[in-house]
Amino acid sequence: MKYLNGDCLIISEGYESTLPASTQVLLTRAMLDWLWIDSHILKGVQMVMYSKLRDIGRDGFPAGKSAPGQAGWISSHLLKLREQLFVEIGKDRNPRGLVIGTWNIKHFDGGSPRLEESFYYIAEIISNFDICTIQEAKSVEAVRRLTRLLGPNWEFFVNDSASGGRGNHERVAFVYNTDRVFFRSLIGELVLPDSDEISGRQFARSPFFAAFQAGWFKFTLYSVHIVQKDKEGQPSRLDEIESVAKTLVERAKREDGVQILLGDLNIDRTEDPEHRALTDRGFVVPDVGPTNLPLTKVFDHIALTGPEDMTQFVRAKTFDWRGSVFRNDQAEIYKPIATEMALANSRAAPADDWDEKFSGWTTNEMSDHLPVWIEILTDFSDDYLSRTTELAVELEG
Repeated sequence: MKYLNGDCLIISEGYESTLPASTQVLLTRAMLDWLWIDSHILKGVQMVMYSKLRDIGRDGFPAGKSAPGQAGWISSHLLKLREQLFVEIGKDRNPRGLVIGTWNIKHFDGGSPRLEESFYYIAEIISNFDICTIQEAKSVEAVRRLTRLLGPNWEFFVNDSASGGRGNHERVAFVYNTDRVFFRSLIGELVLPDSDEISGRQFARSPFFAAFQAGWFKFTLYSVHIVQKDKEGQPSRLDEIESVAKTLVERAKREDGVQILLGDLNIDRTEDPEHRALTDRGFVVPDVGPTNLPLTKVFDHIALTGPEDMTQFVRAKTFDWRGSVFRNDQAEIYKPIATEMALANSRAAPADDWDEKFSGWTTNEMSDHLPVWIEILTDFSDDYLSRTTELAVELEG
C-alpha cells in the first residue's frame, strides 16, 4: 500500500482517477466495506478503534467466539454489522455528501451498565455518520467512552443535565468527525424570551444547538427530546414543537446557513398536528418511516429550514441493527448474561417467557429507538460556477 504525504491514498474499485498510476491503490470489494472516497484522498480512515479486541487473555476479552463477550464473538458480529452498514449506507455514499445522524440511545448510560460489546456496536453504527446527536445521554463518561472508540479524529459536546421530573436528568450530546466537519464556535441551549414562554415555562429539556460547516454547507443543529406525555398546566408536545419550529424559522431568515431540527420529537404519526407544526411552517421533513422498535411510531425526525439551494438531499433513512447483532434467534445464548446482570442489580432473573422479553432487554443494550440519518450535498461548486458564467456573459452584453 502506498502513501502520499503521510495520508493513505485510496482509489475506489472501478473509479477513474487523474492521479498518477504509481500512487494508486486498487481495493477489492471486501476491503471497500469500511472506506469511502473524499476528494480521492482520505484524511483519516473511518474505523472504530478495535485494538482492545486483540487484548485476549487475563486482562482483556476472553478467547473464543461461541459466547457473547468473547473476542471472537464481538469481532464476528462487528463484521456482520459492518457488512450491513456498508450495504445500507457506505456503498452508495456520495463523495460530495455529508451524513448527519440522530439517535435516542436509551438511558445512555444511566441505567444498568451496558455490556462492553454493546459500546462497540453503537460506535460502529455512529462511525458511519459524519456527525450525530444523541438524546438521553445520562452519563458524560459514556459519551467520552464512545468517542474514544470512534477514534482520535472524533470530538464531542454535551450540555448541562436537565432537571428531574419531565427533564429526567437527561443531557444531549454531539459527536462529530473533525475530518468531515468543523465547529463554527457557536453553541448553546435554546431559551425562549419571556414573551414566548409556553404558559410561563421553558422547555422541559432545553434544545441544544451547535453550528458546523462541511464544504460549502453551513448548518446549525438543534437536538431535541420533546416531552412524550402531556401534563395539565405544563407545555405539551405540540406546544414545544411549535415553539422551537417558530424560533428556527425566524433564525433562518436572519442567519447564515441551514437550521436543522433533529432528535426524538415523540411524534406518533405524520398525520398528527405535531408533524404539521413543522411542515406548515415550511420545514423539509424527509419521511424515514417508523423509528421505534415495533415500527409503529415516527418518533424521530430530521427537519430542515433555510435556503433551498443549500438543502440538496441525497437520502434519508433509519438503520435497524437487529439483522446483525442482538438478533431474536440469540435470546437463549444471552439469557445467562441477562440473569447475571439482573442478580447483580437486585432484579428478578429472566423467567420462562424470556424469548418474549429478550427484545425488551436488548433495548437496554442498544436502544428502543432506531438511529435516523440523512445524506445532504455539501459542494455547490457547479451551481456557483454556472451562476458566475451567466453573470459574466450578462455583464459583457
